[in-house]
Amino acid sequence: MLKFHQIVLRKFLVLFLALFLIVGGIIYYWLYEYYINSSKETLKQDIELLSFQITPQTNLDALAKQVKEKLHIRLTLIDAEGNILAESHKNKTKMQNHRYRDEIMQADNQEFGISIRHSRTLDKNLLYVAKKYTLNGKDIYIRLAQEIVGIQNQIISLGIKIFIVLIAFFIAVFLITYKINTQIQKETKKIVTFLKSLTKKEKLTYIHSTYSEEFEHITNLLTKVSQILVKKEKQKSKYTQRLLESNKQKDDIISAISHEFKNPIAVVNGYSQTLLEDDDLNTAIRKKFLTKIHNNGTKLSNLIDTLRLSMKLDGEQQTLSTKTVNLYHLVEESTQNLQLNYPRRDVIIEGDKDVTIQADETLFGIVITNLIENAFKYSEDEVHIKISQNKLEIVDTGIGISKKDLENITQKFFRVHKNSWNNSLGLGLFLVNKIVTLHNFKLKIESKVNKGSNFTIVF
Repeated sequence: MLKFHQIVLRKFLVLFLALFLIVGGIIYYWLYEYYINSSKETLKQDIELLSFQITPQTNLDALAKQVKEKLHIRLTLIDAEGNILAESHKNKTKMQNHRYRDEIMQADNQEFGISIRHSRTLDKNLLYVAKKYTLNGKDIYIRLAQEIVGIQNQIISLGIKIFIVLIAFFIAVFLITYKINTQIQKETKKIVTFLKSLTKKEKLTYIHSTYSEEFEHITNLLTKVSQILVKKEKQKSKYTQRLLESNKQKDDIISAISHEFKNPIAVVNGYSQTLLEDDDLNTAIRKKFLTKIHNNGTKLSNLIDTLRLSMKLDGEQQTLSTKTVNLYHLVEESTQNLQLNYPRRDVIIEGDKDVTIQADETLFGIVITNLIENAFKYSEDEVHIKISQNKLEIVDTGIGISKKDLENITQKFFRVHKNSWNNSLGLGLFLVNKIVTLHNFKLKIESKVNKGSNFTIVF
């Protein structure tokens, strides 16, 4: 494949040749016509001048010889019958009758007779101009002739001069074109380099050209494209990072779910297998095993219910069934239920016992239960619950939550990995926040590491 400057050079040479042939042909035929017409007019004028010199006493042969020597043109004098009276270039006695020559016949009907033909007498191509005059009452034809070769030589001479001018002009045009081509090649190479950089990791983000309006427009567009690509690369990198984090979170979720389901299932399988294999098992032990199976089955059911509720809340599909709820009684009931599993933990409830709120009792009970259980897990001292008309506070003096973890603590499946206790599925505070928001309440969390946490629901 040819390079751009090679293509331009070839096209230029073809154009130059075509223009030279066309212009040369036009100039040649124009000059030919010009010189022929100019020669005709000159011969006509010469004939008129000669007509004044011819008298009855004029030696016609001497006149013809004089014209040949001084004007370098052919003179022929012919009478009305076509006989040669005088001839400058040939012996008149050996010449044929000229009565029916074209120029002589034309001179009978018009002022001048003109023809161009090959002269057998001189064996040359001649331009003939003839005019009829009257001398001593007799018609006489004065004919002058000029060799066409002379005209062609003048045309060729002028053509060479014009050719030299054209060559100089095209050389100048070629140099200008070559300079333009070199600059275009430079700008094109710069653009190609820029485009190649777009395929690499480290992309060029700016290109500019002031060579022409078109190149400036192209480079401005390329700069915009490059900036868009860089921006998309950054977005892609962020998306990839989020995807990796999402995959990691997914693995953590699967690990958490499998872990949470594995222990109850193992208990159910273990105790049920023992019951199946030992028909003589003591009644008290059998009852204990069945209780374990029932409790772990209930735990599995609760885990499934928690997952379903989180999906509904996350998809904004959970509806509320609100009524007037005594907040103190709901807190007290939730505390009593939890203390069945945490018998050694103390909860101190303070505040107004008559505070009521408009809430979904079941869902809000989940909120209170999760917050109190969360306080049990994070601390070893008593948990304080404060009830007022505007808010509900649950305070513990446990290990606290770091500032970094506080930003993510209400996200779905988020768990504080450094804790030694099992944080279940990481759905507790997610459910709390979603249910509180669904009630148009507000959850505030304040915590300091190794000092404790304060969970406040503002009504």
